[in-house]
Amino acid sequence: MLLPAVVCDDGRLVSRTMASKASSDSREPTNEQIILNTYGNMRSEINQIYSKITELEMEVSEHSLVIGAIQPLDPSRRCYRMVSGVLVERTIKDVLPAVQRNKEGLEEVIARLNEALERKKKEISEFELKYKIKIKKADSETKEDTNQKEGSAQGVLVGPAS
Repeated sequence: MLLPAVVCDDGRLVSRTMASKASSDSREPTNEQIILNTYGNMRSEINQIYSKITELEMEVSEHSLVIGAIQPLDPSRRCYRMVSGVLVERTIKDVLPAVQRNKEGLEEVIARLNEALERKKKEISEFELKYKIKIKKADSETKEDTNQKEGSAQGVLVGPAS
């Protein structure tokens, strides 16, 4: 039987002890380092998914800006578009549908990544429950949280303008 583990935000294993060597007969990973590495990899995957979602959301935002800028213009007007690192000249009527399709494709990818993120979150929470892993905040974060609570209770009084 495993005792609870405590993992800091930086991924360090603070405390974990094995209650008995009899549990090592099971086929589940019982080595603390293997469990910690697996948990770290899972958290890393979640962070990578978050990063990719953020990156793609920024691209969608850029696409929206471009669409908003060229939509009211004359469809026969020339514009330039970067395709595989090459700047090509097209008309707005050719470029606008392509940019809109790209934006829709990016939004679909973001939706799929959000689904994958939810699956990973569920997987990591099950892993935390299975191995009794608890996240412990660093001391500096705890102090910041208490200072923030104290500061939010204070207010500023402003007198009438002279």
